[in-house]
Amino acid sequence: MTYLVIVAFVAIIGSLVVALVAMMRGGVSDPADEDATTPPRKNHMARALAFRVGFSILLFVAVLISYKMGWIQPTGLPLGR
Repeated sequence: MTYLVIVAFVAIIGSLVVALVAMMRGGVSDPADEDATTPPRKNHMARALAFRVGFSILLFVAVLISYKMGWIQPTGLPLGR
């Protein structure tokens, strides 16, 4: 379960970085890649943010299922103190 959480967090951070790069570029292709064969870069930021939301929901559902199956246990301070 620990490895799943680590991979999910890396995927979430990675998709945020991709969205940041797409936002900073403005959604256009590189000037060096002005081929007629390459399509213009569109919706990269929206797609990256959609993947981030998907990864977050997947991680949340995985933690809920793991708790219900008894694979993980809640820790922390007791409520009575």
